[in-house]
Amino acid sequence: MRLGVLDIGSNTGHLLVVDARGGAAPMPAYSHMEPLRLAEHLDDSGCVDEAGVDALVDFVSSAVVVAEDKGCAELAGFATSAVRDAANCDEVLGQVRATTGVEIEVLAGDDEARLTFLAVRRWFGWSSGRLAVFDIGGGSLELAVGSDEAPDVAQSLPLGAARLTREHLRGGADPDVVRELRRMIRAVIARDAGPVTRAAPDHSVATSKTFRSLARICGAAPSAEGLRVRRVLDAETLRGMLPKLLAMSAADVAALPGVSPSRAHQIVAGALVADAVMDLFDLAELEICPWALREGIILERLDRIGVRG
Repeated sequence: MRLGVLDIGSNTGHLLVVDARGGAAPMPAYSHMEPLRLAEHLDDSGCVDEAGVDALVDFVSSAVVVAEDKGCAELAGFATSAVRDAANCDEVLGQVRATTGVEIEVLAGDDEARLTFLAVRRWFGWSSGRLAVFDIGGGSLELAVGSDEAPDVAQSLPLGAARLTREHLRGGADPDVVRELRRMIRAVIARDAGPVTRAAPDHSVATSKTFRSLARICGAAPSAEGLRVRRVLDAETLRGMLPKLLAMSAADVAALPGVSPSRAHQIVAGALVADAVMDLFDLAELEICPWALREGIILERLDRIGVRG
């Protein structure tokens, strides 16, 4: 079966086309993506602005054509924090549906955490024991812990890299602003940290682009070496990099390994969140998992429909 998964994230729109059969990992067949920056297209009233809606509609329209060209039997669309939290969420999705015919499902924050956890569990397997999974998106930070395929704890906090950049760092990394942002991030995480701390995980994992970029900046292997190379984000190395990142321009950050130009301005906010996570949960390192929310969506979908080989 060929399945298209349309991921409308806070930073990027991404269509992933996969080939799936029972008992096997879904195999990517084609990828189509565009930087949408929906988290940065929110106006003062919290609505996605006209430019953001137009970009979203154009991307979904192009994704429909790609999915048809690539022979997808189904196209499943979902949206995360930027659309979920927008004051005009229903209107935005209604315009997408009216123009493209695509129904976009809005994922709740705890579902983001749960599905990302499922993907990580399937990637690492049962030998990882009790897993803790952390994901910094554009709009939110997801945390999940558990011993099974469904987590015992699933949290979504409004600490995404794009959101924090938009709300706090538009004017640059002023030391007083950064200090206040650092304090706020840690207070938000610590407020609900008890269930995660008490879970005492055997294996702590990070997923998605922000963590991958930070790991690469801190010395992890490049993507060219393949998915199965072990990559980690080291807490001490990240802590040592923070002052350097704060002193860099966005252009300098974009020149670092593993950083895309469209996300360079968000790296400082992401680094502050990652540093807080590793400090507050006393983690010396986080292993990077190449599977994340999209793969979780695919795996749950395949489980539900019982695809056969």
